[in-house]
Order: sequence, then structure tokens, then C-alpha cells
Amino acid sequence: MKQSQGITEQLKADNALEWVGQINNIQVCAMESVNKEIIYA
Repeated sequence: MKQSQGITEQLKADNALEWVGQINNIQVCAMESVNKEIIYA
């Protein structure tokens, strides 16, 4: 997911706050996918 959204270590070095926000977004999306496919299926 990080690669598809263009989140790199360079972004982490340049703008840590933006990087954290993007990583948190990925975590939320992953949890939604797991819940939808495994728990609620």
C-alpha cells in the first residue's frame, strides 16, 4: 500500500508529520479491509 500511494523514506525525512498521517491512513484502510473480508463476511 505504501508503494502504491508513493510513501517513501524520503517523505519521512522531509515531512515526518505528513508521513505519519499517510501511514495512519493506510492502517485504517487495512483494518477496514480485514473487517469487511474476514469478520463481517
